[in-house]
Amino acid sequence: METTEKRSFGFRDKIGYMFGDFGNDFTFIFASTFLMVFYTKVLGIEASMVGVLFLVARCVDAFTDVGMGRIVDAARENEKGRFRIWILRMCGPVAIASFLMYQSALDGASMGVKVAYMFVTYLLWGSVFYTSINIPYGSMASVISDQSKDRQSLSVYRSLGSTFAAVAISVIAPLYIYQLDADGNQIVVGSMFTMVAGVFSILAIICYLLCYFLVTERVVTVKKSVQKKSSVAKTLVQVFTNRALLAVILISILTLCATIMSQSISTFLFADYFKDTKALSINNFLGLPAAIILAAISGKLVERYGRKELTSAGCLLAAVLFFLIYFLKLENVWVYILLSFLACIGGMYLFNMTIWAMITDVIDDQEVRTMQRDDGTIYGVYSFARKLGQALAGGLGGFALSAIGYDSLAAAQTDAVRMGIYGLSTLFPAIIYTVVALVFLLLYPLSKRRVEENTRELQRRR
Repeated sequence: METTEKRSFGFRDKIGYMFGDFGNDFTFIFASTFLMVFYTKVLGIEASMVGVLFLVARCVDAFTDVGMGRIVDAARENEKGRFRIWILRMCGPVAIASFLMYQSALDGASMGVKVAYMFVTYLLWGSVFYTSINIPYGSMASVISDQSKDRQSLSVYRSLGSTFAAVAISVIAPLYIYQLDADGNQIVVGSMFTMVAGVFSILAIICYLLCYFLVTERVVTVKKSVQKKSSVAKTLVQVFTNRALLAVILISILTLCATIMSQSISTFLFADYFKDTKALSINNFLGLPAAIILAAISGKLVERYGRKELTSAGCLLAAVLFFLIYFLKLENVWVYILLSFLACIGGMYLFNMTIWAMITDVIDDQEVRTMQRDDGTIYGVYSFARKLGQALAGGLGGFALSAIGYDSLAAAQTDAVRMGIYGLSTLFPAIIYTVVALVFLLLYPLSKRRVEENTRELQRRR
């Protein structure tokens, strides 16, 4: 590896990298939030068939995520950047494929045509084109700068991009895709779905191009002939036995379980336990100020204490607060919102600010140990594992509600069910964050000292 003489890392890189995630999320978050609604309410496809689609897609992702990682690792350096060039190449295809998924004109077609169209367009968008831009984008953080503090700032700005996109999509999309009928019911407008998807696709392309033109790759990989040669099989064995990567994957899956459970149960908690759904809107909005607060302070905290040390401490704080909330059996919704907000800052929000920089630490550690640079492969493996974790965690809320005896037809839930909902919202994340902290402390090896040693070693080699 060597670092090229280019303009210094700065705000331009940070804001450009943020726009990259903004571009991703104009199609990804829109699909995650509303695609099921489109398939079932506009095209009339059975939810079970949509579930089959998502299962098939995750199986395909096992090959395309890792395969794309190998492709970018094998690519030669060029003046447009080994990773940036893929953003330029694929921004059009991923945006067009996203737009094609939401074609309301198909509502009159036969069910066979609709299902076939659904499978083809979704797999093209998610498993092919989105993968071909997301893997290079995520891997690129490790070559924008070789400095830990710079990578931390990229992780922060990426998280900000995701937060801003989520807020924008959740606010804008419902205004257009839903309307009231004569009886006051919310109905989906298929043609507006298509229009919104088109606008988001155009905005995605604009954001991707901003990322491409604003970001600079500085760390250049030495020509393959100079590197120690390694077969695909050997490289994958090295990656899949990387202790730091395996620990990060486990931590991410556990954190996803806590996050998705909270999101799934929150509506029931505020409606059935606190009986105050207006407070739910305020609770959901707090993610934005939390991201802004952590964006301002997390970089300096990481620079002083280290990512492993800071994030594990945050998870312990989250665990303690959630245990406290559980045992207090709070009745005041505002006290609950305050304490859970503080717990989420220590847990979910802080983790989101540091995780992407942790992946670059894992990439560096792999190079130090093996003399082989595998940015794309490592990120591809992590990306697939994260998707798998999201798929597995997605059904947790439903299974948990069934387990505590929730009755969707009842006007009011029993006290036992209400306390069960409260426990899922508090005790479950308390246990998860305790386990996450232990994984950090006992299994994840990349302490602040180790990261600094790896950085010095790679700088010496360059």
